[in-house]
Amino acid sequence: MPVGMCGTLSEERRKELKATADAIVRPGHGILAADESTGTMGKRLANIGLENTDDNRRHYRQLLFTADKEVGNYISGVILFDETFWQKADDGTPFTKLIQDCGIIPGIKVDKGVVPLPGATNINEVTTQGLDDLNSRCAKYYEGGARFAKWRCVLKITESTPSPLAVLENANVLARYAVCCQQNGLVPIVEPEVLPDGTHDLERAMYVTEMVLAATYKALNDHHVYLEGTLLKPNMVTAGQSCTKKYTPEQIAEATVTALNRTVPAAVPGITFLSGGQSEEDASINLNAINKYQGKKPWSLTFSYGRALQASVLKAWGGKPENVKAGQNALLVRARANGLASVGKYTGESQAGAAQDSLFVADHAY
Repeated sequence: MPVGMCGTLSEERRKELKATADAIVRPGHGILAADESTGTMGKRLANIGLENTDDNRRHYRQLLFTADKEVGNYISGVILFDETFWQKADDGTPFTKLIQDCGIIPGIKVDKGVVPLPGATNINEVTTQGLDDLNSRCAKYYEGGARFAKWRCVLKITESTPSPLAVLENANVLARYAVCCQQNGLVPIVEPEVLPDGTHDLERAMYVTEMVLAATYKALNDHHVYLEGTLLKPNMVTAGQSCTKKYTPEQIAEATVTALNRTVPAAVPGITFLSGGQSEEDASINLNAINKYQGKKPWSLTFSYGRALQASVLKAWGGKPENVKAGQNALLVRARANGLASVGKYTGESQAGAAQDSLFVADHAY
């Protein structure tokens, strides 16, 4: 097998990484992003009247990971936060084992959040921290059962941003993270998120997304990242939340697929979209439209949703033990909807609960 620029990885390691990436994006499957930080999880719990305690966070995650095994027909991977990665269910079973027993691959969020970007002329531009001890943490997570990781970088659209500095810095940070993950056996999910905040139209969103993705793949190539053992987690190309012009799912699909074709190598096995503050239903409908779009699509196009898989779950559960099953049923409904959308077969039959509520949060942080 030709190794090209990826000669630093053994053939065995490359095969392992590719097999994991392929398994995550196999047809009809996607990712549950359950990697909210302690602070973000606190906001979710506050919305249903619960205090942000270790037990409440653990009980909610336990609800997710003890749902009907049918969830595994649609969910192939779960991204965990560090706290959750080491936690156990009430009966002492590690959460990672519960996930694996459903045929789902455990993953881990390894970035340590965004920080202001030094030297940026716009004070609102950021980069992502966490590289210093990443090698040792990746090794620890792999030993603990993780087989993929996630790192989020954030770029903002304004009249003057993203700046060339922000685009270049975040691309290089993502590439360094990806190298470290692969050396330790973890498939890196590369997430350069262009935020939906703003008044920009679809055309501006498409231009910026292409610029960001092109820079990201240039950096991945420069760092000799093995693309067949990676996944991309981008934003869909949508207009800003405050844009007065509204676009159809078909227009969003065309802009998104076109931007990806111009920038993402065919060697990448799959693209796992973030929901970007869309309602649960919009996230499913737009994913479905992307998969139905009649254009060149050499990758699997699926989901890595957090809020768009969990809003209905939290609402149905409400923090009450007697509602655990209702919450799990809501998870199955949204998982099935997105599994169907990932192969272009969703017909909009899952609009109950909180599915149509807006999930947009300005300047969203995890």
